[in-house]
Formats: sequence, structure tokens, C-alpha cells
Amino acid sequence: MESSDAILARFLALHPKSIDFSLSRIERLLARLGHPEERLPPTIHVAGTNGKGSTIAFMRAILEAAGLVVHVYTSPHLVRFHERIRLGRPGGGVFVPEDRLVETLRACEEANEGEPITVFEITTAAALSLFAEEPADVLLLEVGLGGRLDATNVIAEPAAAIVTSIGLDHAEYLGDTIEKVAGEKAGIFKRGCPAVIARQDHEAAERTLAAAAERARASRIRIGGQDFSTHEEGGRLVYEDDDGLLDLPMPRLPGAHQLVNAGAAIAGLRAAGFSRLPTEAFERGMVAVDWPGRLQRLTRGVLPALAPEGSEVWVDGGHNPDGGRAVAAAMADRAERTDAPLVLIVGMLGTKDAAGFLKNFSGLAREVVCVPIPSQMAARPPEEVAAIAASVGLVTSTAPSVEAALAVLNDTVWDAPPRVLICGSLYLAGSVLAANGSLPA
Repeated sequence: MESSDAILARFLALHPKSIDFSLSRIERLLARLGHPEERLPPTIHVAGTNGKGSTIAFMRAILEAAGLVVHVYTSPHLVRFHERIRLGRPGGGVFVPEDRLVETLRACEEANEGEPITVFEITTAAALSLFAEEPADVLLLEVGLGGRLDATNVIAEPAAAIVTSIGLDHAEYLGDTIEKVAGEKAGIFKRGCPAVIARQDHEAAERTLAAAAERARASRIRIGGQDFSTHEEGGRLVYEDDDGLLDLPMPRLPGAHQLVNAGAAIAGLRAAGFSRLPTEAFERGMVAVDWPGRLQRLTRGVLPALAPEGSEVWVDGGHNPDGGRAVAAAMADRAERTDAPLVLIVGMLGTKDAAGFLKNFSGLAREVVCVPIPSQMAARPPEEVAAIAASVGLVTSTAPSVEAALAVLNDTVWDAPPRVLICGSLYLAGSVLAANGSLPA
């Protein structure tokens, strides 16, 4: 049987660009497929620069803890394409099986009739077709890039639209100001549908999003820090809005930024009509939530065995300045509780603001070892990343691979076992998880 990888490779020839904002091509294909986007379960649509995936992970964990069947669409994947399409099942969903994926990709290819369409557009059509074929209580749908003209924005009436934290990223597509980026993300707000705006790090983002939701005539606008809030109190997560207070366990996902994402998730569920979920579901969701490659600690496998004895090995796919700030804050918090020298192993794409990302670790990281990203032609050479890291005050070196970097650290004499953070790219995070045998499930 032909593999899904072979079909996906063939899709690359259908359009000269990997990203070309338009809804016309996917709308044409969906019409030929019988409009699966009109036969979906209630859909919660999520856009944002940072925190989209974590917010969806929180919602999935809560909904599944309540016994509901949940479809999930996210991107990009870390190791295998199948991770993008999670089909809901009682007791927990599964990544789309290979045979189902191949069958659906072939159907989309046949319906497209060789016309121009990007890979993300045709695979989004495939995902929506799969979701339409199987009953579920809810679909959690993550925007690929932007929002207004993203291929996922074919949902006419989402149960709720959530925009998570906004920052500068993908400036070549979304604009070079916070206002422009926020304006693109706000394109998922729809008339008569609830809008949820997570607490923002940039006042301009909140202002732009709120104004856009008003213009779209969203049915109810909920803004983090105004209409709902989350904070830590006595080692617990406290969420509060007009519908009441929830006193919950601290999230399994580490970092203060995850309290913000948890708040957006709860507000989104309540806005979408799930306000009557039992408190136990929210409690279990906080403990069960899982989102690979985002401040994930590797405790077993090939890579921790290469690191210095007693050290911690973490991996995170954050790659923009705001993502770097959140991860650096989480590492600083851990340093206050358990002192250990922080060492970064970093690989970054040439399209990312490497200086903006790395400067968050100035004064925090003992050193930075720069590595290539396997199979990524767009990756910055390690020497280039090292020069950028040095320019923001970091001590740098290079290594030919993550494994080699860990071996060098293992040969170094440390006063205390180091805390190693592998970061800078989701592609690097994916390659690390694959090499370690820690595949997302």
C-alpha cells in the first residue's frame, strides 16, 4: 500500500509556495468533497502566537476527563504527520491510523484534480473530512498560521473562538507590528459567536483583539485579566469569572505561562457551552494534561543517558521572543527552588528572531551550545547562532549534534549537575523526541 508520506510528498508539487494565504482553494475542494466543514461537531477555534497547543491540550484533558469524545487538529507535528489529526474515542482519542489517512488523502487528491493548492490546505481538508465521518462531542481546531485567511477559517459558526498570547512571529506573512499580527489572528472571530481573549503580554494586542471582536459582533467577549483570571494561591490554581470560582490543582505543564493557557482553556470551554462540566473534570484535566515538546522533561531514553550524571534534561519547542521569555521565566523559577547551572543546547531556523529569543537567557544560562537542526535546510548554521548568542552576552560553543553536545557536557567538570534545556525550534524538539524514543502518543 502506498504510504501517507509518499502522498504528502506528491502534494508538494501542487503549489509553488508552502504558504499562500487564501480561502478560495480549500473552499473549492471542500465543495467537491461534499462540504465536510458543515457536518462537524461543535468546534472551538484557537489562534494565537504562543500557547495555542497548550490551551487545546488543557481543553482536551478536561473534556475527556468529563467522558466526552474529542476530535483535535493541531500543527505542526513533532515526529509524524499523524499527530496533527486526533480522532476522538470514548476514554481518549487516537492519532489517525495510517490506512484511514492514506484513504482520505487519496480522496482529497482525486477531488482536487491536480489544481493548485498548498499542502496545509489539502491536508486540512482531509482532516475535516475525517472529523465529519466520525461522531464526537466537540472538535478542537488549531489555526495553522494567522487566522483570517488560514485554511481552518472555513468554520462559519464556531462554538467559541479563542485567541491566545500574541507576539511577533512570521512577520513576512502577518506583519511587523503587534497590531498587524493581532488583526490577522482576530480574523477567527465570528458574528454571534463567543470570543475569548487570553491575557496578553502586549497592551496593543489586547486593544486590537477586543476592537476586532466588537467589529465582528461576537456574542460575548471575554478578556483575560478583566472577565476571567487565574493565579496561584497556596500551591493551587485559582480560576475566577462571572460563572464562579474553581480551586484546582496546579497544572502538570510547568511554567507560569501555563496558568494563563489554563485560564484561556477554561474560559473557552465555558463560553462554548461547557460551563456545567463537573468540577472533578477540571481537577483531573489539570493533572492529566500533556503537550509533548513544551517544557518536557526527559527522564529516560538515549539522551538523558548521555548527559552528566544527576543532571536534568528538558526540551522545548519555543522559538520566538515571547516564547523564549516564558521558558526563561520557567527555568528561573526552577533555579530558585533547585539551584543548578543552566546550559542551553540551541538550534534555530533562519526565519526566527534568534537574538530576541536568546537574550531572555542572558544572565541566566551558564553557556549555550549551538547545534544544527537535522533535515532542515532553513536552519541557521550553528556558528551563526553562536555569534548571535555571543552578541547578547552569552558564552557560546558549537557541536555537530545534540548527542555530541551532551557528550561534551558529560566530559565537563561541574560543581553541581547541570540543568540542560534543548530549545529554539519545534523541528529540533521533534528530532530530539524521535532520537530519544519519546514519541508523542
